[in-house]
Amino acid sequence: MKKRKKASENRLIIFGTSSIIVIAFFVYSFFNYIIQVKNLNDEQAKLENDLLVLKQEESNLKNEIEKLKDPDYLARFARENYMYSKDGEYIIKVSEKEEKDNTQETVENNKNYLGIIIITSIILITLIFIKKIF
Repeated sequence: MKKRKKASENRLIIFGTSSIIVIAFFVYSFFNYIIQVKNLNDEQAKLENDLLVLKQEESNLKNEIEKLKDPDYLARFARENYMYSKDGEYIIKVSEKEEKDNTQETVENNKNYLGIIIITSIILITLIFIKKIF
């Protein structure tokens, strides 16, 4: 009787452990599959978005090609982008860096004026209070 009980306990331990391992493997595989599907869906959405951007860029380039077939547009495009000029024209280029430097100087000057105004106001207020005290 004890042998049978011991044998059934051993079988239960072996089959129970193996069934737990199999269930854990299936659960792991299931969640791994779900994660892969989610990643693929995210990648698909990103690629579809990239495709739309590329199609838009393609249509813009096709429009640009059509515009460049027009000689007037081509001449204006060459003058603007490659600094070609007609006879008697002068090209004066103002770089974006100079424009940014000018705006930065303006902002710094405004800050300096604001600082001077604040300091002058503080000095005037202290002088007024000092006069009232004496």
